[in-house]
Amino acid sequence: MTGIRPPDPDLLLEIRNLHIHYGAIEAVKGISLTIERGRIVTLLGTNGAGKSTTLRAISGLLRSSAGEIYFDGKPISHTPPHAIVALGVAQSPEGRMIFANLNVRENLEMGAYLRKDKDEVRRDVEVVFTIFPRLKERLHQAGGTLSGGEQQMLAISRALMSRPKLLMLDEPSLGIAPILVKTIFEKIIEINKTLSMTIREIVDGKSQAFFISATFARDAASFYGRQYGYFADSSDGFGSCPI
Repeated sequence: MTGIRPPDPDLLLEIRNLHIHYGAIEAVKGISLTIERGRIVTLLGTNGAGKSTTLRAISGLLRSSAGEIYFDGKPISHTPPHAIVALGVAQSPEGRMIFANLNVRENLEMGAYLRKDKDEVRRDVEVVFTIFPRLKERLHQAGGTLSGGEQQMLAISRALMSRPKLLMLDEPSLGIAPILVKTIFEKIIEINKTLSMTIREIVDGKSQAFFISATFARDAASFYGRQYGYFADSSDGFGSCPI
């Protein structure tokens, strides 16, 4: 029977035997995984492996056909997306999906739409600018006129504005210049360190981002006491792959 699980101080997200269908097509076939607080976890897989589908299910944008998702000990498999955001989950989607006609500041404010603490929202805007100073230079520029790398910075920052416990990044290096890919992953590490935030990202296992992400994970693991890890896909779905 589904219900609130006994709280585990170290566990933030748990997925148990998750199945997701698009009509008759089973896109996710019974994956199970856990994510501890304060970790960066990378979900690896080729196109069509079910990575984005898994993130959408966690966000409440897709309903699973079987299995359970627990966030902070609470079942969220049938929770609406806005309520999941309120619990502390934010997603930067594949393709960035910023509001092209809104300027940078307005995009950031949309990320904080559930919050009532206006003074703290203004403070968090400044925190975002310390992480991505380029955005402050583009403050009044329409999102659609930013470069690909700048739009990705804005998409991540918009997600941060909800003050999430879990930040999910769907292909954060997709469509940006190769020279900026390393910068994006450096910033992901910085967000994790400075904001003590759990981060789950997904990358194509054959992309340049995979090698950069895996390198950062290994380096950070040795430096920060194995704080970072990743999940890799196996022949029958996703399996855990420790560093």
